Amino acid sequence: MIPPRYYSTCFLLFLLLLSTSLSQSHRAAKKKRMREKVRNMFHHAYDNYMTHAFPHDELKPLTKTFTDSLVELGNLKLERLPQDYNGSALSLIESLSSLVIMGNNTEFEKGVRWLSENLTFDVDARINLFECNIRVLGGLVSAHLLASDSSKNLLKGSYKNQLLGLAEDLGKRFLPAFNTPTGLPYAWINLKYGVMENETTETSTSGCGSLILEMGALSIMTGDPIYESVALRALRKLWSMQSSLKLFGTTLDVSTGKWIEHSAGIGAGVDSFYEYLLKAHILFGKEDYWRMFHSAYVAVQKHFRHGPWYHEADMRTGRATYWQLTSLQAFWPGLQVLIGDISAANSSHREFFHVWKQFGVLPERYLLDHQMLHPTEKYYPLRPEFAESTFYLYQATKDPWYIEVGELIVNSLNLYARVEGGFASIKDVTTMQLEDHQHSFFLAETCKYLYLLFDDSFMLENNYVFTTEGHPLPVLSTWHEELPEAYIPTNWTNLKRPNRASAMSLQVCPAMTLDSGQHIESACHIPDVRRDYKCLTDEDCGVDAITCRRRSCSMAGYCGLWLFL
Repeated sequence: MIPPRYYSTCFLLFLLLLSTSLSQSHRAAKKKRMREKVRNMFHHAYDNYMTHAFPHDELKPLTKTFTDSLVELGNLKLERLPQDYNGSALSLIESLSSLVIMGNNTEFEKGVRWLSENLTFDVDARINLFECNIRVLGGLVSAHLLASDSSKNLLKGSYKNQLLGLAEDLGKRFLPAFNTPTGLPYAWINLKYGVMENETTETSTSGCGSLILEMGALSIMTGDPIYESVALRALRKLWSMQSSLKLFGTTLDVSTGKWIEHSAGIGAGVDSFYEYLLKAHILFGKEDYWRMFHSAYVAVQKHFRHGPWYHEADMRTGRATYWQLTSLQAFWPGLQVLIGDISAANSSHREFFHVWKQFGVLPERYLLDHQMLHPTEKYYPLRPEFAESTFYLYQATKDPWYIEVGELIVNSLNLYARVEGGFASIKDVTTMQLEDHQHSFFLAETCKYLYLLFDDSFMLENNYVFTTEGHPLPVLSTWHEELPEAYIPTNWTNLKRPNRASAMSLQVCPAMTLDSGQHIESACHIPDVRRDYKCLTDEDCGVDAITCRRRSCSMAGYCGLWLFL
């Protein structure tokens, strides 16, 4: 029997439990509703592409026609394509993993069959190496891994590695681009004839430093080391070009190995370079990638960070050059989540959120020093980076606020960008004037990350690294042969375990701060062994200050709340 004096306490406890249960039920219902809303968005965009633009590259949703945006023909860009050119089915390739994640296995199988029977790269097409690598090669490699995974049972008939054959053919056509005095690849190459006469020698840091995931994976799957070799040679050459401050410029010359643009940052022209250093370490397990990323990350935090923002600076002096927010920078919080720097990630993400809320979407460029839009770059081409970071932060914290952010993004896209023929880019965020272009990355990334935010069941059985174009590559122990055994956390393989949550579902929450600015720290806190939070084993990690849970060592070598069994 409960003494009468405790009745009120028990009643309040009952109400609290009831409220918590109802709140959890409400959140689950909202996530399910939002998941279906995103699925509808994806199929509206995908179905219109297949109806009005396939097999060409991308859809023009306002006029319900197509554009072959990936290619340039011959040595110069022509006004029109030859009559026998039918496109590369770019948006189909980009959609394959999204179809799997959203459970449309039938359409995935149809796409695989069509590509196997019809796609060819023996065309007189001048393509951008970086874009073709992350979109086409990455899409094919990822889809091959999904198609050949017998546990997923995606294909009814036999699969004979046709997508891998296409990927290898494309990889071979990339190789002439690396025949330079420095090993840094040309930015442009003709798929049929190689490097054209008088081809430009200018390229970006991302263009020659963001090839290792796709080409490294291709080498592992084909057994031919050449693809990883040329990509790694280019990466190491680029690394040797860092300034004394360990910073990298934006553009360079592949023949001379000299920098052209010395202004450095984390946005356009360099963003995926940082991303691939960390993700290559996670995917391939080589310590060199981690050492490079850690050095580069510390330099970025030291020279670019200004509160929650990241400005650009001269790579030689560290002096600020441009105080501006660019939409591509919104990937950075997601990258910070992967190394456990949750507080910094949350801080920057909330600033991007405020800009999104101010304009309804995220403008391409916002001048921080003038608190105004860039006068000419006022567009929003349905970019995924803000949704991507929102997904990662929700995975890390389970803070329902990020679900609210995702709902805001979905509602904005439907309100401003959805048209009868698909989803149109926004030409001017001040007027919401539309542009007749549905980029393939809307299918490959934007819809995918929003869907995963509300339903991460795809990641229950495997850990994945997502490429810069959102193509999932499984983290497999067989790809980590050179990683010391003591450095491998227990949760990084694809072993099936009961009741397993998603790959990052219980990491550390953002730090709590009082209105006065005073930081709250609990009495249970035990610091990590190293001040930089780096670790080799779980013994290097302490007890989290917020949750009082034991921290563990992540696959990236940082302490955090990574265990989720």
